[in-house]
Order: sequence, then C-alpha cells, then structure tokens
Amino acid sequence: MSETINRPGRRIARPATVTLKHVAERAGVSPITVSRVINTPDAVSEALREKVGRAVEELGYLPNRVAGALASAESRVVPVIVPSLSNAVFIEVIQGVQEVLEVAGYQLLLGNTQYDLQREQDLAATLLGWSPAGVIIAGLRHTDRTRAMLQAWRRPVVEIMEHGTRAIDMNVGLSHYKAGDAMGEHLVSRGYREIGFIGGRLKADYRALHRYKGLERSLARHGLRRRPPFTHESKSSPQLGGDAFMRALDASPDLDAIFFANDDLAVGAILRAQREGIAVPKRVAIAGFNGFGIGELVQPSLTTIVSPRQQIGQIAANKLIARMQGRESGAASVDVGFTLRVGEST
Repeated sequence: MSETINRPGRRIARPATVTLKHVAERAGVSPITVSRVINTPDAVSEALREKVGRAVEELGYLPNRVAGALASAESRVVPVIVPSLSNAVFIEVIQGVQEVLEVAGYQLLLGNTQYDLQREQDLAATLLGWSPAGVIIAGLRHTDRTRAMLQAWRRPVVEIMEHGTRAIDMNVGLSHYKAGDAMGEHLVSRGYREIGFIGGRLKADYRALHRYKGLERSLARHGLRRRPPFTHESKSSPQLGGDAFMRALDASPDLDAIFFANDDLAVGAILRAQREGIAVPKRVAIAGFNGFGIGELVQPSLTTIVSPRQQIGQIAANKLIARMQGRESGAASVDVGFTLRVGEST
C-alpha cells in the first residue's frame, strides 16, 4: 500500500512502510549510498547529502537502530517528549504517564525539547529510530519534518497538553484559548477594566500565547482595551514574576488587573506586592494559570485556572496502551477541560 502526500507543485506517493530501498529509489542512488549518507555523512559530498536528505524528508523515513533479532522483538519502551523537565507542570504529567505505563509493563523514556521545535525534531528522529511501542509528545505544533516522521511511523501517537483539531493520531489536553477567555470573563465580572497579561518566551511557549489570545477575545467582547502582552525571555520564576509585575505597573499605571501566564509568575507578583506595599486586589488584581498548591498558601490566595495535569498523563497513557495492545482506545481527541479556582487575589 502507499499514500499520496502533497508538496508544493507536486504529489508524492509514499509507501505504507518506508524502507532504505524506497529512499534510494526516490533519490536515484543505490541503497548502500543512502546507508553511507545516513551513517557516515562526512564521507560523502554535500550535494549527495542534500539529495538523499530531500528523499528522507519527503518519505518520512526513520532508520531503525535496533538490529537483528531485536528489531523484530516487541518494544516495551515509550518515549515521552516534553518542553521542560524543570517545570512542575510536566513533572506531574510524566508522573501520570509513568504510573499507568509501569502497571502495563512498559518503560518510559524522557526527552526534553527546551521549548525548541528543532530540538524536538532531532529528539523524535533519534527516539523513534529505536523502534518504541508508541510515543507521547507535548503540543500540537511541530516542524513539518517532525509531523511527517510521526505520520509515516504508523504507530500510536498521543499529543498532550492542548486540545485541538490537527492531531496526528490521538490528542489529550485542554483549550488554552478557552482558559484565557474564562479568566477574562472572571476579571470583567469583578469590575476590572484595565487588564494586562504577563508571560515569557511567547513565541516558543505558544500555549501561553493562546491564553493571552483568549484573554484578548474576552476583552474585545466587552469593548475593553486590548494591550500587547508584557513579555520576557527568561525562564519563569517567582523572582521574575515580581520584577515583571513592577515593570508592568511602571509602564502602565492604569492597570487594575494582570493575568499571568503561570502561577510561578503570579505568586512572585503577590509576594513582591506585599514587599512594596501594593494592595492586592484593591490596587491591582492578580491571576495565574496551572493551579499549583502554593497559590492557596500565599496571602491573598491566588485566583488561577487549574489544569488537570496528572489526569492528562493518565488518559494519554491508557489510550496509548489500548492502541498498542490492539484494543479500542475510545475517542481520538479528549478535552479534559479546566477549573477556575477563585482566590482572594481578584
């Protein structure tokens, strides 16, 4: 069997299972030449590398790095590719995945992209080459090459953390647009009219950008001013949240509410406000996203959106296992939703 994929100006037939021979035929070279390009690229010309590279990309070829008998054995490894291993959000997701996989006899293999889609592509190429049973990967946004690899791979894939319509295979997450919209509606209902957003690395952390866009949608609905987000390029932390909070107030003294991209930043803002003698929420309201426990411990307690992180991991792992074992996995796309937890900060 084969399928047809679209490329600008032409249609390309791609075999159901892409082999080194298919790549050789596409590139117009011998299989041994393709093997040499893949395994010892420095030993061939740049023109040859580009020629074979184009064929590899068009076909979504993945070299199988498990040799001999191991190649035919059933893999018990599942890669989980996430943007960060220092962010508690993803640690909780991983915990949910791990507790389900281990019971079923599968081992988890972690990959950290550091919010870099090119790094994600490289990780995917490496990890899929070891012939895992399935894969769990954060987000719905990938490079074209990563998407092509995962589609051509033809094993179970679950994209997590966000809910959308462009899933490669299966999808478990929540709508960050709706989360931002819901927070906007909450703040407006409390009487706030000059509402800002603080978040970092929004080009890379596009789910946070979606929350900002959701907030914008709410403000537009009420005819309120929409302003650009206050951004930073550093890793999120309470210290950074406090500093960003003060810079935002200096730049826009009329702000009466700020929605932070995550709870780390929001908690830092509350602590900095206490130190500076800024009344929360009387002078300015503060809201966050994630639903970390620390938000309930600070004074005033933090209003935030709670995402069911561990549940996302559990559902994703259960769906993956069902597919790997040839069982019905249920709906291809699952929206786990979210909860708005109202604290004293708004």
